[in-house]
Amino acid sequence: MAGGEHDLREWDDEDPDAHDDDSAPYWFPGETMPQHARAMGLTHHTVEGALLDFGGRLDPAKRVHYWTAWALLVVFGLPVVFAVMRLAYLF
Repeated sequence: MAGGEHDLREWDDEDPDAHDDDSAPYWFPGETMPQHARAMGLTHHTVEGALLDFGGRLDPAKRVHYWTAWALLVVFGLPVVFAVMRLAYLF
């Protein structure tokens, strides 16, 4: 190599970028999904995976996120409660 030129393949230990691996940043879709959900093949493109990703992004310290989680619990829990009530009424 000539005089002041640096080898581009040489690793710079003073690299300010702490994100050196090839993984996507945390704000990309699907990054908050649990590892076992990814192992099952769920991504943010599937309905179940999108719900898991959305739920994983909720921050309980924020009041709006707290109430959003409760609203989701009611929306997805009420059909189950009504189905159990219907079964109890039939028997």
